[in-house]
Amino acid sequence: MAKILLVAIAVCALASPIVTARFADNPFLVKGSAYCDTCRCGYETDASKYLAGAVVRIECRDRANSKLTYTKEAVTDSTGHYQILVETDRGDDWCDAVLVKSSDPECSSPNAGRDRARVILTRNNGMTSNTRFANAMGFLKNTPLASCAQILQKYQETEEDV
Repeated sequence: MAKILLVAIAVCALASPIVTARFADNPFLVKGSAYCDTCRCGYETDASKYLAGAVVRIECRDRANSKLTYTKEAVTDSTGHYQILVETDRGDDWCDAVLVKSSDPECSSPNAGRDRARVILTRNNGMTSNTRFANAMGFLKNTPLASCAQILQKYQETEEDV
């Protein structure tokens, strides 16, 4: 019994550096988008405009004390999408994609509740892909579009729909 236990410990000890090296060579790729809520309704619609040049950030905080442990910024491309490479496993942290700055002065107020998106950045959860997708995050337009009433009408439920 003792020999079996020693063999098991030896196998684990030898495998540990291999597993650690494999994770270090496989950074996470966080993908998401930033949009302008042109109707100020709190969600994406057909009238939403994706923002090129908006700044977003990954923020990771220690689960125990909420201290900031990691940050990295990116700028959205011409389609309003961003990609951020996170080099290390953040298994002991809570990580969020966060809106930092809009590229449109007419649409620059972060939409509370849609201004951040939780992202799981660990491999200790059964997910095999290195790509993580964050929910879309939005800024509110200063003045809603004149056509918003018609646009929002198709999103409203009626009693016949239920």
